[in-house]
Amino acid sequence: MVKKNLYTISMLAAVTLFSAACTATKQQDMGGVQTNVNTPKNIIMVISDGMGPAYTTAYRLYKDDPNTPMVELTALDPFLVGTARTYPASVSGYVTDSAASATALSAGIKTYNGAIGLDVDKKPLESVLQRAKKVGKKTGVAVTSQIVHATPAAYIAHNESRNNYNEIADSFLDDRINNKNVADVMLGGGWSYFIRDDRNLVNEFKALGYQYADSYTDLLALPKGKPTLGLFADKGLSKALDDTNPHRLSVLTESAISQLENVNGYFLLVEASQVDWAGHANDIASAMGEMEDLEQTIKLLKNYVDMHPDTLVVLTADHSTGGLTIGADGEYRWSPEFIQNMKASVTVMSEKMTDEEDMVLYVEDVFGFALNGDEKNLISGMSSDMKPAERESVLKSILDKRTNTGWTTSGHTGVDVEVYAFGAGSQAFAGNLNNTDIANKIFAFLGKAE
Repeated sequence: MVKKNLYTISMLAAVTLFSAACTATKQQDMGGVQTNVNTPKNIIMVISDGMGPAYTTAYRLYKDDPNTPMVELTALDPFLVGTARTYPASVSGYVTDSAASATALSAGIKTYNGAIGLDVDKKPLESVLQRAKKVGKKTGVAVTSQIVHATPAAYIAHNESRNNYNEIADSFLDDRINNKNVADVMLGGGWSYFIRDDRNLVNEFKALGYQYADSYTDLLALPKGKPTLGLFADKGLSKALDDTNPHRLSVLTESAISQLENVNGYFLLVEASQVDWAGHANDIASAMGEMEDLEQTIKLLKNYVDMHPDTLVVLTADHSTGGLTIGADGEYRWSPEFIQNMKASVTVMSEKMTDEEDMVLYVEDVFGFALNGDEKNLISGMSSDMKPAERESVLKSILDKRTNTGWTTSGHTGVDVEVYAFGAGSQAFAGNLNNTDIANKIFAFLGKAE
């Protein structure tokens, strides 16, 4: 009872403080967009790709201490201010892809699925990152996908198709040469698109004065305040469950900030890219690993805003992926304890398990729990002739059954997503917004370029 009362008091205090902040801050109309007079110097836009409401709820339950009567809040929960509508331009129906949604979030315009920084007529759009550059701020992206993937590309480039990865990578460099608005800091994956037989973009960026890192250790050792390119994988980074640092997004974010800080401020896009990839794969263990990486990043940013109150942080998703269900098959149960001790992703397990002398013991060790008879038969019945994807499917089915997790699709869904915000100007993002509103409010904070 004491804990419950303290929980209630803390929640009331949080609501009171937020309401007081909203009341104390005068609102003004800038071009039809309501924004906070407390205009931020630094703007950090965080996109958790694929993170529909079921993911944030699942993560709260995943992190819950079962020895207490209440379900504890995550680092995200205190900053929930609203929701966002995700639909693309009507030509693409009601369910968006990441390119159209990222273009809406970056440029404030609905477009067709697959478009990178273009409207439905394939005309280039200005993004908030590009506007920030024009008004004298430094700009950057820090993502766990390849940096030419849909979301970061929509903030930096213009292309009719998100799949034109080499063209998008080329435009990063060529636009920089032509003094267009390209990011000062770019951190993520993508060796295969930047180091090619026909062109070595890494060397060309170095020739333009960019410092380069291809490992987390090298990144942390770089001098601060300089243009930086950091690529740490052939394509996307390793899954959080498999990476040398399971909190790699927070490492990239902190490093990006250290390179971007300056008297005029900066705009930084941060993407927890692989929540989406876990959703596409219907991989609940990897999804929670990516959410934990996101939470560590939000903790980092909250501490940063406490020290730099002129900074705004906005967190949302571009869409939801997988149709994640907490509880399945009519059973009122979800049991996250079966994925809380995972030592590796099911993808890595599926590749390594046939090399093990005893596959059952290997799976039990990596899962962190004892298999039952039926599960042992499934594992021991696997042959070396099975494709890794087939073995991975069996492993996921065991975890879904144990946790009672459900999925409706391997694609996206059209549900509204949550919006979180804190720091200078955060009140502007309250309520049910269109995803384009988020970009337009940031444009209003940035103002017009002279």
